[in-house]
Parts: sequence; C-alpha cells; structure tokens
Amino acid sequence: MHYSQYRDLKIRRLEPGILEIVMGEEGGGLSTATARMHAELASVWLDVDRDPETRVAILRGAGKGFSAGGDLAMVEEITRDFAARARVWREARDLVYNVINCSKLVVSAMHGPAVGAGLVAGLLADVSIAAKNARIIDGHTRLGVAAGDHAAIVWPLLCGMAKAKYYLLTCEQLSGEEAERIGLVSLACEEAELQAKALEVARRLAAGAQTAMRWTKYSLNNWLRMAGPGFDASLALEFLGFSGPEVQEGIASHREKRKPSFPPAPPGF
Repeated sequence: MHYSQYRDLKIRRLEPGILEIVMGEEGGGLSTATARMHAELASVWLDVDRDPETRVAILRGAGKGFSAGGDLAMVEEITRDFAARARVWREARDLVYNVINCSKLVVSAMHGPAVGAGLVAGLLADVSIAAKNARIIDGHTRLGVAAGDHAAIVWPLLCGMAKAKYYLLTCEQLSGEEAERIGLVSLACEEAELQAKALEVARRLAAGAQTAMRWTKYSLNNWLRMAGPGFDASLALEFLGFSGPEVQEGIASHREKRKPSFPPAPPGF
C-alpha cells in the first residue's frame, strides 16, 4: 500500500507490521481538522484495512497536542452551505464506522488537547493511551450543536451514562489520568513516555495471533454496531443544529474568545 495521496496526515512504516499516522506537523502548533484533514481521517482506515503489510496502526498528534477540533472556517461553511453540510455529515459518519470496521488493530496516543475528529478516532481506537496531563474535551454543546460524532456510540459504554451525560452536557475537560480512572481510555502514562508506550503496545499486538485478535475485535465491536441507531440519530441532530441560531453564537463566542450567550429555545421546545 502507498499512502502518497494523504497530505494532512503524515503516514509512515515504523517497522514491519506497524504503521504510524500523524496529525499535524512536528514542532508545530495544534493539529486543526481542516476540510482535507477531516476527509482524510474518514478514509484512511479503509486503506489501513486493505494494507497487507499492516497489523497495527498508531494514531498520534504532532506538535503541542493530539487534535484541536474543527477549523472554524469549515464550521462556518457547514452552517451556510447545504452541500458542505451533507459532505461533512457523511465523512463524520464514515469516520466512526470505518474505525469500528477496520480489521487491523488501532492504538491511539493522545497528549495535550484532544478534541474533535481526532478525538473520535482516539477514543474508538482498540487501545487508547493518554498522557496523564492530556486534556480531553467534547465541545459540541459549547459550540451550540448536539454531541454527535462518536459521543453517543461510545462514551456511555466506556464510562457509564452518568459520567457521559455530565461531560457531554457541560463540555468540562478531563485529564488523561481522570479519563483512565473512569474507563474512558485504556491506559494513562507520563507524556514523556507516551510514544514509547504506544509503540510497546503496538509491538505486542503485532506479535500476536492476528486472526484471533481481529475476530475478537470484530466481536467486541458489535456492542458499538448495536449502538449505531443512537449514533445515527445524534449525528443527524448535530447537523440539524448547524442550521440553527445557537451555533452562530457558538462560533462568534469562539472567535471573540468569550463566554457564549445562547438564545432561548424555540417556544414549546
């Protein structure tokens, strides 16, 4: 397999059987999910699945964090343009299902802020590893749209309904250490050890019985497939929200770096 078509994702073979997928630039700032990055994150898992040389893929972020969430210019385009809204809805749907259905094992290594489309893949990974000081945030309701993406399909299963509702409704950030404590991620470690830990886990998985592990993954992910209708509804409601007034205030408050002042809900809602 060749991955030369990917531009925003940096993809390389670390060693036999192990592929590394990097969001952002080394030494740069936070990786923002531009329109291209969003599309690449949705499609790359299809290529990983078909890649005969890959047993395990490691997903990490370069620079100051794992992922910074969606580019505001792309978000604004979604609010204005139906075609853009439909395109990004399909990519968001495909991202979730393509990670779930990828037969190869996926390890994520999250540091710094972990938000948006990157967080989707990070939490859906088969083994999710976070730096203890990572900052995991689902910011949908702060933006003024329903918590779609991956939230409804996986947060209640990982950390329970009570914790899922609290963090998804309030958009309060979790440290990697707290995320491990409540079961949202598989492991937490010191940031300086994160890449080495991810590679250690990847090597262990790559050395294992591939058919047995892939069939185990397939079986376990049926829990997520059963939650598919709830996910589909949440994603539809998220994108319905992109046509409403709350997201306009959410975008404005982000641009102006202030607390939002959302309008009242429609009468009778």
